[in-house]
Amino acid sequence: MTGDVAVLGAGMHPWGKWGRSFVEYGTVAARAALSDAGIRWQDVQSVVGADTVRGGYPGYVAGATFAQALGWQGARVTSVYAACASGAQAINTARAQILAGMADVVLVVGADAAPKGFFAPAGGDRPDDPDWLRFRVLGATNPAYFALYARRRMVLYGDTPEDFALVKVKNAAAGALNPNARYRTPVTADQVAASAVVADPLRLLDICATSDGAAAVVMSSMEFARRHGAADPVRIRAVSTVTPTYPRAVLDLPDIATDSAIAAEPAPESFRASIARSAYEEAAIGPEELSLAEVYDLSTALELEWYEDIGLCAAGEGAKLVREGATALGGRIPVNPSGGLASFGEAVPAQAIAQVCELTWQLRGTAAERQIPGARAGITANQGLFGHGSAVIAVR
Repeated sequence: MTGDVAVLGAGMHPWGKWGRSFVEYGTVAARAALSDAGIRWQDVQSVVGADTVRGGYPGYVAGATFAQALGWQGARVTSVYAACASGAQAINTARAQILAGMADVVLVVGADAAPKGFFAPAGGDRPDDPDWLRFRVLGATNPAYFALYARRRMVLYGDTPEDFALVKVKNAAAGALNPNARYRTPVTADQVAASAVVADPLRLLDICATSDGAAAVVMSSMEFARRHGAADPVRIRAVSTVTPTYPRAVLDLPDIATDSAIAAEPAPESFRASIARSAYEEAAIGPEELSLAEVYDLSTALELEWYEDIGLCAAGEGAKLVREGATALGGRIPVNPSGGLASFGEAVPAQAIAQVCELTWQLRGTAAERQIPGARAGITANQGLFGHGSAVIAVR
């Protein structure tokens, strides 16, 4: 039995600060995905919702919320929480249900109405919670953490703030072509350099915003896709959701401990690199076969880390790729042709699904001005709190 499942439809609600309920956004995205797939809501057998959260913690209904908003019709529902990887794990849950024969058609939805500013832990004292501890003990907000990684790259590899600015310039140029992006104005390196310092060396335009938005996909078995008239659909071939291993030489907040397995040898690769490797192994392809990548650019410097982690170049060579224009639209291997989080901002349960939407449109050849000619394979990658991360490989 093939491990492939089809992506029949993709839909989004544009990102922004709209001041409305996440349910409204998710319903718009779901209906757009159903329309794109040519599927009636009544034909959906399962709904998987990526949990809408606050401060990293679940508690808002997702799967059943969207099923009710679309109109109860008996579909099974599932809600999935995995921090920033929630959308990808929702996609993986849908894939598992399809491959297990539990459903032929599954709707996956993620949506958020994010708070202003950076994300912070929910209220109350929780000394056993690593996310609460990193704020209270270390004072490490997300921007501070991003800045530590940026400073590390500067020391180890000689990266400069000018290199980081090039990432923003590249992503803003792509986002200007994306009708779903929140920020649709090109940005110059001088504008990045002139923006306020948030956490040295990162400036305001180096760091992604928090946003409202939604994304959805309709997935099916390959047999259903053929019956539905989709002879050559975009196919999800792999989803990786591996966890970190100890010992860890470099901290990935909110975890502070590194040595719960101190007697073990350090892993030969980073956590993020292991996420991508697992996906490549499952899909039986390598990074040299990719046409594009969508990675989790919480900051400009972190995008450069992802170039290395997903195997586009060796450690320390990420800045070289962006300087050469290799990862821009028209380059050898475009990264974040959607515009990335730099252009969208974070809508946590939606963003990993949005990445798969972009892969879907690119592999179909329907990405309009952003289109990568002849795109045949793509990878998504992200990392969230509490050891969550994901990579999705889609092919056509």
